Amino acid sequence: MFTTTELAQVLFVTTLQPSDELSPFRIREAVDERLCACGGDPSWCAAFVAQEAGDHPEAYARRMRWALDAVACAYEPAAV
Repeated sequence: MFTTTELAQVLFVTTLQPSDELSPFRIREAVDERLCACGGDPSWCAAFVAQEAGDHPEAYARRMRWALDAVACAYEPAAV
Protein backbone atom coordinates (compact mmCIF):
# COMPACT_ATOMS: atom_id res chain seq x y z
CA MET A 1 0.00 0.00 0.00
CA PHE A 2 1.33 3.42 -0.94
CA THR A 3 0.82 6.70 0.89
CA THR A 4 -0.99 9.66 -0.62
CA THR A 5 2.33 11.47 -0.90
CA GLU A 6 3.96 8.58 -2.76
CA LEU A 7 1.02 8.34 -5.16
CA ALA A 8 1.11 12.11 -5.70
CA GLN A 9 4.81 11.94 -6.57
CA VAL A 10 4.04 9.25 -9.11
CA LEU A 11 1.19 11.32 -10.60
CA PHE A 12 3.50 14.35 -10.65
CA VAL A 13 5.79 12.65 -13.17
CA THR A 14 3.04 11.54 -15.54
CA THR A 15 2.07 13.50 -18.62
CA LEU A 16 -1.34 14.34 -17.16
CA GLN A 17 -1.99 18.04 -16.67
CA PRO A 18 -4.25 19.88 -14.24
CA SER A 19 -6.03 21.41 -17.24
CA ASP A 20 -7.00 17.95 -18.55
CA GLU A 21 -10.48 16.66 -17.81
CA LEU A 22 -9.53 13.77 -15.57
CA SER A 23 -11.68 11.14 -13.98
CA PRO A 24 -10.58 9.24 -10.89
CA PHE A 25 -10.22 6.19 -13.15
CA ARG A 26 -7.82 8.03 -15.50
CA ILE A 27 -5.73 9.28 -12.58
CA ARG A 28 -5.46 5.78 -11.08
CA GLU A 29 -4.67 4.35 -14.52
CA ALA A 30 -1.85 6.87 -15.09
CA VAL A 31 -0.40 6.20 -11.62
CA ASP A 32 -0.53 2.44 -12.21
CA GLU A 33 1.18 2.78 -15.61
CA ARG A 34 3.96 4.94 -14.17
CA LEU A 35 4.44 2.61 -11.20
CA CYS A 36 4.80 -0.32 -13.58
CA ALA A 37 7.35 1.64 -15.61
CA CYS A 38 9.28 2.29 -12.39
CA GLY A 39 9.27 -1.35 -11.33
CA GLY A 40 6.66 -0.64 -8.65
CA ASP A 41 9.06 1.60 -6.74
CA PRO A 42 7.69 5.13 -6.22
CA SER A 43 11.08 6.34 -4.96
CA TRP A 44 12.21 6.49 -8.60
CA CYS A 45 9.59 9.19 -9.13
CA ALA A 46 10.56 10.96 -5.90
CA ALA A 47 14.03 11.68 -7.29
CA PHE A 48 12.55 13.47 -10.30
CA VAL A 49 10.12 15.38 -8.08
CA ALA A 50 13.00 16.54 -5.86
CA GLN A 51 14.90 17.77 -8.92
CA GLU A 52 11.86 19.72 -10.12
CA ALA A 53 11.38 21.24 -6.67
CA GLY A 54 14.91 22.57 -6.77
CA ASP A 55 14.88 23.72 -10.37
CA HIS A 56 11.34 25.17 -10.56
CA PRO A 57 9.98 25.72 -7.03
CA GLU A 58 6.95 27.79 -8.09
CA ALA A 59 5.81 25.31 -10.73
CA TYR A 60 6.62 22.41 -8.43
CA ALA A 61 4.38 23.77 -5.66
CA ARG A 62 1.39 24.22 -7.99
CA ARG A 63 1.77 20.82 -9.60
CA MET A 64 2.32 19.02 -6.29
CA ARG A 65 -0.79 20.63 -4.76
CA TRP A 66 -2.75 19.45 -7.81
CA ALA A 67 -1.25 15.96 -7.60
CA LEU A 68 -2.03 15.64 -3.88
CA ASP A 69 -5.63 16.80 -4.40
CA ALA A 70 -6.13 14.60 -7.46
CA VAL A 71 -4.78 11.51 -5.73
CA ALA A 72 -6.84 12.17 -2.60
CA CYS A 73 -10.00 12.32 -4.72
CA ALA A 74 -9.10 9.42 -7.01
CA TYR A 75 -8.24 7.06 -4.16
CA GLU A 76 -10.80 8.15 -1.57
CA PRO A 77 -12.62 5.18 -0.08
CA ALA A 78 -16.00 4.47 -1.58
CA ALA A 79 -18.91 5.34 0.66
CA VAL A 80 -20.56 2.29 2.17
